Amino acid sequence: MESNGTPKIPELAYEDDTFLDSDDGRPVRILAEYLGPLHRFRRANIHDTIVFFGSARLSSDGPMGRYYHEARELARLLTAWSKSLPSRAHRYVVCTGGGGGIMEAANRGAGDAGGRTIGLNISLPHEQWPNAYVTRELSLEFHYFFMRKLWFAHLARALVVFPGGFGTLDELTEILTLAQTRKFERAIPVILYGTSYWNEVINFDALVRHGMIDPADLGLFQHADDPATALAILQTALPAELEEPGPGFAHSRTRSSKER
Repeated sequence: MESNGTPKIPELAYEDDTFLDSDDGRPVRILAEYLGPLHRFRRANIHDTIVFFGSARLSSDGPMGRYYHEARELARLLTAWSKSLPSRAHRYVVCTGGGGGIMEAANRGAGDAGGRTIGLNISLPHEQWPNAYVTRELSLEFHYFFMRKLWFAHLARALVVFPGGFGTLDELTEILTLAQTRKFERAIPVILYGTSYWNEVINFDALVRHGMIDPADLGLFQHADDPATALAILQTALPAELEEPGPGFAHSRTRSSKER
């Protein structure tokens, strides 16, 4: 009861922070990490993205600093090209994990061209903080890795993967697995940027030799070593005309009823 004797109105469940932070509230939190970004992207008229992956540890002046500068330049060139396309929606928007290193470089390059750019940041105990170059209304914070990765794939029309560590490998191999298993209805071009790095880090030929992947799976990605080459690959692979209204979601495939 209130002090004036009237019954106390119970708190609404969706305004109850104790419930929302509880184990029982986890499905609501997961759903919010789908619907919240969807709401933002629709309001911003984002149609599709080009996702840049790469290490947060690469700095502009470090021993591998060339990759920072080249990621920035590629994002600038890509954004300038996307802005020239005939569309009322924002096409091929540069999207990163929102942190430092390669992510910062790509967001920065998109900003250099006057374009919007997305950062899908992840809340971690000791790192990572959103970089200053993400468009403010498109800076998103995630608690769940799997929901963040869903949004990397959901609007992606291509993937550019710069040198990186465990996180980059995780994100790369998930997209390659979805392409290999044909879960994507559409092709997602994948560019491994930095041939010498990737040939040293992943022995794809050994995977073929041991029968772990098919020789045809090597066609799921291409290599590039300079921004102009990477841009040309993307321009060749991606349609210039808008194919559908609204967000260009990557729909998944399943068995037909006859195959079940």
